[in-house]
Amino acid sequence: MPIYTGGGDDGTTSLFGGERVAKHALRMELIGTIDELSAALGMAATHLLGGNVKLVTREWARRTLDVHQPGEDPTLAALLQRIQGELFIMGADVATPHEARAYTIPRITKEHTTALETAIDAADAKLSPLTDFVLPGGTHAAAALHLARAVCRRAERIAVALAQEEELSKPILVYLNRLSDLLFTLARLANHQAGVKDVLSKDVLTSE
Repeated sequence: MPIYTGGGDDGTTSLFGGERVAKHALRMELIGTIDELSAALGMAATHLLGGNVKLVTREWARRTLDVHQPGEDPTLAALLQRIQGELFIMGADVATPHEARAYTIPRITKEHTTALETAIDAADAKLSPLTDFVLPGGTHAAAALHLARAVCRRAERIAVALAQEEELSKPILVYLNRLSDLLFTLARLANHQAGVKDVLSKDVLTSE
């Protein structure tokens, strides 16, 4: 399969089902931002693996729990890679309007969001209560997770705008909203596991 086809040289691209749309259309903006979010999660995962890039299986994560360095967490990296897979599903979901009946693809569902909520609750149980606004920073992993959270929020804003103009599956909106909460919580957890304090706004504003 060739890397380039020239089919998009006129500034348009195809959705599943054959419809051609402008590359700057809201639907394509959302697909591109979902891709950007997945890339940001990949960067965060490499920090959680000590800079190594590999596919993290649950079995491998369990085997390495006792040997990884402070700040590294193969189980969190595995979670991020699972979410990357779900974002791939989401991209295909967005690219396949529901009227394209000839195409049967997986869709983001309520169950995907429920899994995110379970992960949020598990991570939050390990953290002390919030006392102030948290600024992005701390460890490399935490900073990368905060960046991914910001990209996720942008994807959500684009999704909301798209849903006001065209059909978009509601579970996508809910998933993105919950994912940003998870990424915020995981950023705090990454700092906690590394023994690094969160960067609080009150500390920055009173540091002089």
